[in-house]
Formats: sequence, structure tokens, C-alpha cells
Amino acid sequence: MFNRIPYIGLVLLVAGGTAAAATSQRPGDLAPTHGSYAPKIDPANFGNVIDNRYLPYRVGMKIHFAGVRGKVRQTDDQVVLARTKQILGVKCTVVRDTVSEKGRAVERTDDWYAQDKEGNVWYMGEDAFDLKNGHFVKASDSWQGGVKGAKPGIIMPAHPQPGDAYRQEYYPPGKALDEARVLRLGAKLTVPYGTFKNVLVTSEYSPAEPQTEQKYYARGVGEIAERVVKGHHEEFKLVGLKR
Repeated sequence: MFNRIPYIGLVLLVAGGTAAAATSQRPGDLAPTHGSYAPKIDPANFGNVIDNRYLPYRVGMKIHFAGVRGKVRQTDDQVVLARTKQILGVKCTVVRDTVSEKGRAVERTDDWYAQDKEGNVWYMGEDAFDLKNGHFVKASDSWQGGVKGAKPGIIMPAHPQPGDAYRQEYYPPGKALDEARVLRLGAKLTVPYGTFKNVLVTSEYSPAEPQTEQKYYARGVGEIAERVVKGHHEEFKLVGLKR
């Protein structure tokens, strides 16, 4: 179903189509991890595309991961849908994420993203469902920016730099409190899909969960791997990408 595309042929995208501006705000200023949290979301400051070089989402993209959670092998398939969702006055891209075991879906989530004009990709919410007793049930950590106190965060900065720390989501009732920190740039990583250089490595943590996860992103491709480094055993790697 997925076509293996040589890495050499990929086009590198620059966030927002421009170079980093010296006056750009750091992600920690826009979505701070400490103190009161009140991100400013101005619809006029958002565009209609997501072309961040580390997290490009084009309509029709299909992304296929394979891995393991605990002792159970799983696949994770993401599809960028054509439909959009309006959140806080911003038109958001919808990415459907389906986790499966033995070919059967066990989790299904619609994630909502939007990119501001500086190139920061904001996480605007998620509609998550878990399989229980043969039926999908809405997960408690589902949230939407502007509803019941939920607030968006940054999922990928425009110009990530080591040491950057930023909030990714904020919905205390559902314990959706993920935060991220940039660990390094320039890493090298091999996954089933290919070998990548200049990889961005981030660390994700939630005070509501006793685990820490590292994620790896390649320019022009997006996420290529993730693994839990503190907590239970979980690891996924990019296997296929169809644009």
C-alpha cells in the first residue's frame, strides 16, 4: 500500500517558505511550560498549509509506522484528510491516526493541526477513541482548543534549537499536558524506510504520566521514529510514506 521513496529524492521544505528571522519568538515564549498558560491564537496569523520542514502535512499523505507496545506488535497509520476543522477561528488540518494489532484497529484519533505564519505547527486538539469490549469509546484525553478550558500548544517549532522547551497541549481535566524539549539537531538514524542525517531529536514528557519519550524527525519527511526511554517498552519506526 505504501511506496518506498528514496530519501535522496525528497524535497526539503523550509517552514513558511522563509529563513529564520532574527526577531522570531522562541517556542517557549509562545507556549511556555511554566507559569500561567494563555497562548495567543490570532486567526489572521495562520495560513492554510503545513509545510514546516520537520513536520510537513500534505492532503493525501499516508504515513506507516510499525513497532511494539509492551510485548504486543502494532502498526500506526496516519492519513492527512482533505477535510478541515475550524478551531478558535483557525482552519485546521485533520490527520487521522489509527493504531492496529493483528490488522484490527484498537485506537483511532483525529488530530488537528495548524501552522502560523512564522512556521510553528500548533496542536489544536484531538478526538481520540479506544477499543473497549468491541466498541470504540471516546478517550478522556480528547480535547479541543477553546472548549472546557483546553488550550493549544506547539507540536513543532518553526526553527527548533537545542534547549527549546514548549507546551504541546493543555487540558488538565483529561490529563492532556504534554511538554517537549529539543535535545539535539544533526543526529543520524536508520529506520526501515531509510537512513537520515540532520535528524531533530526531541524529548516529550507529561506530569500526568510516569514516562519520557524521544521522537526523531527528518527534514522534508516528518517523524521517522519514537521510543519510550523511561517507563514501559514502546517503540515505532517509519516503514512507508506515500505522498
